[in-house]
Amino acid sequence: MMEIRKTKKRIYISLLLVSIAILSALATAGVALYLNKFTHFYKWMLLTVLLGLAILIVVLSLGLAATVLTLWHVKGFFGLERLINFSLNLLFPITIALGKLLHIPKDIIKSSYIEVNNNLVKAKNYKIKPEDILVLAPHCLQRWDCPYKITADVSNCRRCGRCDIEKLVTLTEKKGVRLAVATGGTLARKIVMDFRPKAIVAIACERDLSEGILDTNPIPVLGILNIRPEGPCVNTRVDVKKVEEALDFFLIGGKGSKIDEK
Repeated sequence: MMEIRKTKKRIYISLLLVSIAILSALATAGVALYLNKFTHFYKWMLLTVLLGLAILIVVLSLGLAATVLTLWHVKGFFGLERLINFSLNLLFPITIALGKLLHIPKDIIKSSYIEVNNNLVKAKNYKIKPEDILVLAPHCLQRWDCPYKITADVSNCRRCGRCDIEKLVTLTEKKGVRLAVATGGTLARKIVMDFRPKAIVAIACERDLSEGILDTNPIPVLGILNIRPEGPCVNTRVDVKKVEEALDFFLIGGKGSKIDEK
């Protein structure tokens, strides 16, 4: 399992490295054009663009170095969090496009990104009040034929035990944290804006988790992939033990959580 997790992280980190290499190659090509092909006026314009690109490459490279250093030492370094977030967020669409060119499935890249994000979060110490923590779950955890609407109010759950919503309700009540169920990204963003949590434990598929982590930045999010025995978006499940471990990480504080993705 540890080797699988390392491999998953390496996929995204490798794509980040290639992305920076491509940007560096573009800058080098620009320098070649500057030296050989342009008139004086256009040389100044190109020089300005190249300087901006060079600064961006340096910042992204430092952000990537900080990311690798944090993951390696499993320790957050003061003052580097914004740099890391900026680099990962800016390069994320580039890694997706690069993965498409290399025929790497999007879900694999996004799963790798989630794993990197979780490890960066776990590199810091947190001790957050229960009322400031939000568990955000997808509506597909509820049985598709259940007549009780829980997206408006989770307390509508009748706790029949047919799905994992009942377990999440019981767990969040025990921990004193908030639980919300969203039908999609738009509602999820509204819930976060309304609740204003200081930490989030999010359950979803690769696409919704990766987009949600990007959207809610800089709020720390621990992402847990749902289980799809019947396919995506219908009667999905979640490992509630992982949710509890994520909550304990934020509530009690500490590093080296056992949270991992399958």
